[in-house]
Amino acid sequence: MSATSMLVVCGGVVGSGVALLVREAVPAPARLGPALRRLNPPNDRGGSLEADPGAGRRLGGEWLVERAPGPLPRAHLLLIGQGPEQFLLTKAGLAMAGLLLPVMVAAGWALMGLGVSPFVPGLVGVLAAVALWFVPDWHVRDQAAKARVEFAHAAAAYLELVAMRMASNVGAAQALQEAARVGRGWAFTRIQDALLRARAQKSSPWEALDDLGDQLRLPVLADLADIMRLSSNDGAAVYDTLRARARSLRTELLAGQAAEANADSEKLSAPGALLAVIVMFAVAFPAVLNLMFL
Repeated sequence: MSATSMLVVCGGVVGSGVALLVREAVPAPARLGPALRRLNPPNDRGGSLEADPGAGRRLGGEWLVERAPGPLPRAHLLLIGQGPEQFLLTKAGLAMAGLLLPVMVAAGWALMGLGVSPFVPGLVGVLAAVALWFVPDWHVRDQAAKARVEFAHAAAAYLELVAMRMASNVGAAQALQEAARVGRGWAFTRIQDALLRARAQKSSPWEALDDLGDQLRLPVLADLADIMRLSSNDGAAVYDTLRARARSLRTELLAGQAAEANADSEKLSAPGALLAVIVMFAVAFPAVLNLMFL
C-alpha cells in the first residue's frame, strides 16, 4: 500500500470516529414516543428516559446492552436521563479511539521514515482503551451525584409546599399534585410525571413517589410517600411531620456543603505548603552552597 493510500485510510477512520462522537454528543429533538413511554413505562424499572432511544438501537446499542460485560449503572442513567444504549456506545467509541490513535500516530511516523516498533503503539493503545472504557462510568457517577444533591434541594422545597397545602385542609393526593405544579425544574418535572402516571393508572400517588424513589435511589421520596400514606390511611395531621422532614433534609444538605468546603480548603493548603518549602529551599540553597565550598 502506498503512502497516499495509507493516509487516506487513516483519515477515513479518524473522520468516522469523530462523526460518531459528534452524533452522540448532539442532543436529539424530543419525540412523542419517548414522552408517551414516560407516562406509561414498561413493568421493568430499567427503562430509559433518553430523548431518542431508537438512535442507540440503530447504531447497535441494543446489541451492546444484551452483551454488556458487567452490570450497568441503570439508576444513575435513569436519573440523568441517559439510555444504556447511548452509554455503551460512548464507552465503545472512546475505547476504540484509544486503541486506534496510537496506531495511527505510529503509522504517521512510519510514513515519515521514523522506525517505530509495533509493540509500543499496540501496548499504549490497549492501555488507553482500557482507561477510556471507564471514563463514562466516572462521568455518569459524578453527574448522578450532582443530580441527587440538586433533587434533594428541590425535594426540601416540595416538602414545604406539600405541608402548606395540607395546612389548607386539602386531601393528600391533591396536596401532592398542586405542590408539584408549582415548581419548574427538572426534579419537579419528574415528580409531576410520576403523579400523572399514577393518576392515569388509577393508583395512589404515594405509591408512585415510592417507586420513583426506588428507581432513582432517592430516600427522601420514600419518606414523603410514607408520611402521605399515613395521612391517607389514618387521617393524621402531618403538617409538623412534613416541616420537620424538610428541616432535617436542609440540615443534611448544609452539613454536606460544609464538609465539601472543608475538603476544598484542605486541598488548597497543600499547594501553599509546597510553595513555602520551595521558597525556603531557594533562600537556604546559596548559604548551604557557600558552606560546602569553604
